[in-house]
Amino acid sequence: MAGFDFRVLKRDGRARLGRIETAHGGFETPVFMPVGTNANVKLMRPSDLEEAGARIILSNAFHLYLKPGLEVIKLHGGLHNFMGWKGSILTDSGGFQVFSLKILELDDTGVTIKSPIDGGPVRITPEISMEIQRVLGSDIVMAFDQCTHPDASKEEVERAIERTFKWAKISRSLISPPQAIFGIIQGGVYEDLRKESARQITSLDFDGYAIGGLSVGEPKELTLKMSRVTVEEMPEDKPRYFMGAGSPDLILELVGLGVDMFDSVFPTRIARHGAALTWKGRINIRSAKYRMDKTPLDPECSCYTCRNFTRSYINHLFSRGEVLGQILLTIHNVSFMIDFMDKVRKSISEGRFEEFKERFLREYSNGG
Repeated sequence: MAGFDFRVLKRDGRARLGRIETAHGGFETPVFMPVGTNANVKLMRPSDLEEAGARIILSNAFHLYLKPGLEVIKLHGGLHNFMGWKGSILTDSGGFQVFSLKILELDDTGVTIKSPIDGGPVRITPEISMEIQRVLGSDIVMAFDQCTHPDASKEEVERAIERTFKWAKISRSLISPPQAIFGIIQGGVYEDLRKESARQITSLDFDGYAIGGLSVGEPKELTLKMSRVTVEEMPEDKPRYFMGAGSPDLILELVGLGVDMFDSVFPTRIARHGAALTWKGRINIRSAKYRMDKTPLDPECSCYTCRNFTRSYINHLFSRGEVLGQILLTIHNVSFMIDFMDKVRKSISEGRFEEFKERFLREYSNGG
């Protein structure tokens, strides 16, 4: 079984066109990864994802550890077989849950979290996280880390980056090919700590490196400033992954800084609430103005939804509370993001990324 490989194919300023190969196939970067937290991208079948052009998705090790449990994943021979997905999978280590769920105990060996399922204590350590991801059989494993809140004190963030470094060393020692493993850089919103964490994590021989702990509530300007600082410390020959960026405008800014990989629940979450992504901006399909609109969600889109249904029909589905409306909007939004990234890559290959970025941001913000 082939291992992991990354190559930069072309540069346009800081923006990079690259290619990643994993045991389950290859794909070009910059890439957007739809999020399938519970071994499914909500309201989408694997065939829908394939038709949309997705080649890699993200699942969450912590949530799959709780349900269905590792014994069920083992029974199926890994996560790919369990969910019927033939493409690549990246798994989040559970480090974000240290940030997002109630912490019962935190020390240098790991963290005890209140289970979102039954409220009981769940212990996660670097060793446990790596064992979960080894059983899942994901193509890209994320090292276990500690994500801090944007308003955390400098002393708290300092402790977190030291803990993240310690856990990164343990994580790296427990994963071997064909699985790849990425280290995660933390440091909160403190420039010096971002640099320190980046130097620590990149001193370890990871297959790629992630920017963690940003886009978690801080202003966008600060997100971009901290990302710029972090990218400057990241190696040129390894993929750079920004964890949790999903809006097209933010992704474009980050691609311009030299980031290669992105993930977010953003396109699927807003779809369930009636928001569609289009080349002219976001639209709220629940609006009464679409009741008699026979055009597709986006005239420039060729996804299953836009080929077959009108804004009027989807407006009707939402007005009646029909789940098909959410399904069709989800298919469209994920397809839009995949197509969007394809056009981003094309603009880099043709040396016109900045022109594409400026035009997109102008039309996206003025339309809708």
